[in-house]
Amino acid sequence: MFNAIGRIFRTPDLRRKIGFTLGIVALFRLGSFIPAPFVDFGNVQACLAASQGASGLYELVNLFSGGALLQLSIFALGIMPYITASIIVQLLRVVIPHFETLYKEGQAGQARLTQYTRYLTIALGVLQSTTLITVARSGALFPSGAPECSQLITNDAWYAVLLMVITMTAGTGLIMWLGELITERGIGNGMSLLIFTSIAATFPGSLWAIGVARGWDIFALVLAVGLLIVVAVVFVEQSQRRIPVQYAKRMVGRRTYGGNNTYIPIKVNMAGVVPVIFASSLLYLPALIAQFNQPAAGEEPQPWVVWITNYLTQGDHPLYMLLYFLLIIGFTYFYVAITFNPDEVAENMKKYGGFIPGIRAGRPTAEYLDYVLTRVTLPGSLYLGLVALIPLIALGLVGANANFPFGGASILIIVGVGLETVKQIDAQLQQRHYEGLLR
Repeated sequence: MFNAIGRIFRTPDLRRKIGFTLGIVALFRLGSFIPAPFVDFGNVQACLAASQGASGLYELVNLFSGGALLQLSIFALGIMPYITASIIVQLLRVVIPHFETLYKEGQAGQARLTQYTRYLTIALGVLQSTTLITVARSGALFPSGAPECSQLITNDAWYAVLLMVITMTAGTGLIMWLGELITERGIGNGMSLLIFTSIAATFPGSLWAIGVARGWDIFALVLAVGLLIVVAVVFVEQSQRRIPVQYAKRMVGRRTYGGNNTYIPIKVNMAGVVPVIFASSLLYLPALIAQFNQPAAGEEPQPWVVWITNYLTQGDHPLYMLLYFLLIIGFTYFYVAITFNPDEVAENMKKYGGFIPGIRAGRPTAEYLDYVLTRVTLPGSLYLGLVALIPLIALGLVGANANFPFGGASILIIVGVGLETVKQIDAQLQQRHYEGLLR
């Protein structure tokens, strides 16, 4: 292992790529601590200390921003607008035929879709920064209710708010550019690595908080359980069902094409972390609506607001857990159905002379692929639901939902991005030394 790491730094091209990636990551983390204009940094830190982290409503966005959201920094929105824009553009391929046509055009069409994603990211950045500043001015950003939490903004004038919106939106655009720079000149996928960095940055503080609050014996237990969860997630993420495919021999002129055997890999977790994000976002909507319908001083809250507050904002409530679990299962099937089209795969196989042994080409192949996909997606959706419930279960056992890092979207992203980056480093080492990072 140490010899392989030494080969990485002895390879000039790979050393330069890794150094460039680490430099961009350091710049990204630095921007997470620079406060936006007209933000009272002292009051923000006091509210953070009093609240002990994010409230449930902003927990997911704060996680993907590496804690920058509640810091009200220039990178407060993090990579979340880009993630949302990418998912929306991908879903619009099903609704808008023009988007599907662009996707099938190859590199030129996908470059056009990427441009649409950038425009939508900036628009979402404006919307989310405006919402964040409005909530910060109202004093509802932190759940502690401390007096400092209603005085986070030092200037309420329209030009001050406009400057803050422009700054946070520009920060989102800069993060998007930094991610593309990593993809082009560094190692790995830039956007994924920035998300990885944001989540990994919260791990030391979360583990230390558990040790201080619950004792170091609980800290050791959490660490041991976390390592077991990581091993289990790696095992499932690498699991796949391989459907064998044979290609018939074809004579084109004097050359013979085809005749080889391959397979279609269908992963157990084909949907990745997207269903968890969908389910979390959908469950945040009732809490967000209830927050903006809070009664004035001396008035009784409406019954539906009380019901949402009691049942849909408490992560350790059984009803919340059940809805969260069922939504993840539903969104897993929905997203897999969008991203993997058995009819299209069967048509491409038929076009190039491929067939599954024992299955006729065309419609029977599509039906077989759909049958296998449905069966494989069931354990994948149950796995996603169980992993997503780990932080909620820890809320009752450890007593700190935001302080338990080994679960939910965080562990899925950490493991997925880590495995992909290691594979890319391994492939580049094999090109130059005929021996990779892993054996």
